[in-house]
Amino acid sequence: MAVFGWLNDQLLKMEWLWSLVAQLVEHVFGLDVGSRLGGSIHFFIYDSIKILVLLSALIFGISYIQSFFPPERTKKILGRFHGIGANVLGALLGTVTPFCSCSSIPLFIGFTNAGLPLGVTFSFLISSPLVDLASLILIAGIFGWATAIAYVVVGIVLAVGAGTIIGASGAEKYVEPFVFNRMRGSADLDYQALSTRERLAYARDEAVGILSKVWIYVLVGVGIGAAIHNWIPQTLIAAVLGQDKWYSVLLATVVGVPMYADIFGTLPIAEALVARGVGLGTALSFMMGVTALSLPSLVLLKRVVKPRLLAIFVGIVTVGIMIIGYAFNAFGHLFI
Repeated sequence: MAVFGWLNDQLLKMEWLWSLVAQLVEHVFGLDVGSRLGGSIHFFIYDSIKILVLLSALIFGISYIQSFFPPERTKKILGRFHGIGANVLGALLGTVTPFCSCSSIPLFIGFTNAGLPLGVTFSFLISSPLVDLASLILIAGIFGWATAIAYVVVGIVLAVGAGTIIGASGAEKYVEPFVFNRMRGSADLDYQALSTRERLAYARDEAVGILSKVWIYVLVGVGIGAAIHNWIPQTLIAAVLGQDKWYSVLLATVVGVPMYADIFGTLPIAEALVARGVGLGTALSFMMGVTALSLPSLVLLKRVVKPRLLAIFVGIVTVGIMIIGYAFNAFGHLFI
């Protein structure tokens, strides 16, 4: 346990980097890390480097794993399962696809087009941006392993539950007809085994491609987190999002919807909110609202499903996020 704790502190929390950046701020910039400006600069540099370094390594590793599960192979695997088992597998496969919600929608269309049950594709659509192996590691580095594991479990439960309900509702009639126009092509191709070199090249390209899209959101998120952590009075945050406010989880979820970012950009904000006294569940609800219900992804989804199914999807996921948020607020002390 001592060795695990040391590895966790040095590899995930990067305590060595925290000390190094503190030395940089104090001796090069001449600022006290305990001051607002010094603390903000320290928070920004430390969290930006930590998240981007971890993200690079994690996306590379996850993309290597993902190279074994192209859409055509995923379709064949999921096609062997039925009922809730298929939803569980769809949600689990979503955890090895490090995509934002907008990037997941083309795969959602492809899976539906290939003949997978609608509920299974929705389980994948919810799980993919919300819960992945990278988020598990990053959340563990910020909030600890207990919180990270609990978050992943409830995220998968939400994806499975929402997908199961949508699948049982007979909502296929609310999907735009063109989605079901089966096309001969990539979905019917036999899986071609790649060499190790090809998989490594694929993982490298995926890491570079994803980082080129998300780095700005990471920096913006860290910047907002630094402002919350050092400039916004704790009394003001508590007055709006304090655990004693019954509406805090609802407000955090709704506020997150118009934003567009992935989980990596919202984690620094959630970290800063918790540090300023906001309930863990409230912070996680904001993070989940941004990643699972971002307005741009809903606009894209509106192109392939009719308003009624979109409303069902948003309603189920919103209620699920709020239940998770209130549960974490009630029992979050057990995890931190």
